[in-house]
Amino acid sequence: MNKEEHIKYWIDSAGHDFETIDALYSAGKYDWSLFIGHLVIEKIFKAHYVKNNENRIPPKLHNLIRLAELTGIELSEEKKMILDKINDFNLEVRYPEYKNEFHKICNKEFADDQLQKINEIYRWLISLLK
Repeated sequence: MNKEEHIKYWIDSAGHDFETIDALYSAGKYDWSLFIGHLVIEKIFKAHYVKNNENRIPPKLHNLIRLAELTGIELSEEKKMILDKINDFNLEVRYPEYKNEFHKICNKEFADDQLQKINEIYRWLISLLK
């Protein structure tokens, strides 16, 4: 796969997942919509990794801040804080010890706020790929 195809793979995969967020949200699965939101951001960072690292395969990492560092994308403190929170969604849905607590706070209002931030980060990262 050449570099452009590899980048397109990650962008297309993230786009598919981005559409999935709406389906989960509409079904009231707010926790899973945030989990998928994490995947969307992760995949866009992996597109950046491919772009900025000579088409190398991205590392099998889920930490968004670490992925940003590996891509060379500079993050403001505000974006670091947002990404740190989004990182939590990866853990809080996957692992039972976090899942019950997350369900208590993951209502529609919480999801609305966090999905808006995910959307902003997603759009920003996509714009940097152009």
